[in-house]
Amino acid sequence: MVFKESANNQVIRNYTKVRASFVLIPLLIVVAVIVFLYWQGPISYVSVQQEVFHLMNEQLSQFPSLEYNLTQLGDAFVALALLSVFLMYTPKIWEALLVASLVSLLFSKGLKSFFDVPRPVTFYGEESVNIVGETLVGYSSFPSGHSITIFTVLTVLMFAFIPQGRSSFFKVAYFLVLLFVGIVLATTRIGVGAHHPTDVLIGSILGYISGVIGIRSSVKYRLFGWVSSSKSYPFFMLLFLGSVVFMSVKIMQEHLVVFTFH
Repeated sequence: MVFKESANNQVIRNYTKVRASFVLIPLLIVVAVIVFLYWQGPISYVSVQQEVFHLMNEQLSQFPSLEYNLTQLGDAFVALALLSVFLMYTPKIWEALLVASLVSLLFSKGLKSFFDVPRPVTFYGEESVNIVGETLVGYSSFPSGHSITIFTVLTVLMFAFIPQGRSSFFKVAYFLVLLFVGIVLATTRIGVGAHHPTDVLIGSILGYISGVIGIRSSVKYRLFGWVSSSKSYPFFMLLFLGSVVFMSVKIMQEHLVVFTFH
């Protein structure tokens, strides 16, 4: 119990240091891309990144098994289920994560519905794209939902566990390592042929913004304060058990190794 209170209080202290200004520059980047997409249209948006897409898709698809397994971590259900472990000791993380997830869902669904950006296979043709796993077609490429999920989760965790009493160099290294992990996971969406590079870039930024909004909301408003109550544990136990069943079926059906040790 003492460890739980200490860990959760440390997360709360870390979260109180997060400022709304942290999203200013990222938000400007998102706005700039959205303005370009709105005025120039989906065709121009895709065309200007054509060479970058083909280069990244060709290079990343050389590791199909790795890319396919890693990209599963961007599945919202899988990501949230894996975080069930934090409920008992740091429920504040879940308070922030629930708000952040709702915000990220609005970003993803709203922009996908508003901008009919063709997926790589739809735009270039199946013969011109290296596809790993499911062939995704249609006009819902912008932004990458997996990238949003990845960076939403990473942002909430990143600010929760900022190293204490360490040098600035150590803290910078901590942020850079997590950023690298996020980039590796997010760019799998290009490697499997599901998204254009800018879809992933904007998705990642929106995930970061969603995470910050979730953190700020958990500090100021406590919209999901009930998460800290022991009465919520049965709900999360069901979530965890459901995730175990879901991942077990997924592993068996798709021969995934990302959740196993062999």
